[in-house]
Amino acid sequence: MTTAIKTQKKTLTKTSPKRGDAFAVIETGGKQYKVYEGDIINIEKLDGDHKAGDKITFDSVVLVDDGKNTKVGAPFVSGSKVEAEFVDSFKGEKVTVIRYRAKSNYFKKNGHRQSLNAVKITSIK
Repeated sequence: MTTAIKTQKKTLTKTSPKRGDAFAVIETGGKQYKVYEGDIINIEKLDGDHKAGDKITFDSVVLVDDGKNTKVGAPFVSGSKVEAEFVDSFKGEKVTVIRYRAKSNYFKKNGHRQSLNAVKITSIK
């Protein structure tokens, strides 16, 4: 089974993981992501300037499972890291925020598009 991830510029494909594959849970941008090797994930914008093909290392690994053994960190698994490759930078869909109070002539409308990065997971160590 193949899933398509659409960015502004191009469409990327990834394969679904199989039962027993190694995975990790990483923390970045205040969120946690369950990742498998070969996954392409959209994460909050990373600090710094990155170009397509740049290597990125995530040291804040919360959990690692190799199919047989599971290591859970407190808060992070020491010595573990997830390596990724920078794919693309883009903006997410627009989120509209509306604040309204009935019978008081109060209406505020605001919009926001979050800056995101697409990264491809290359290895889990």
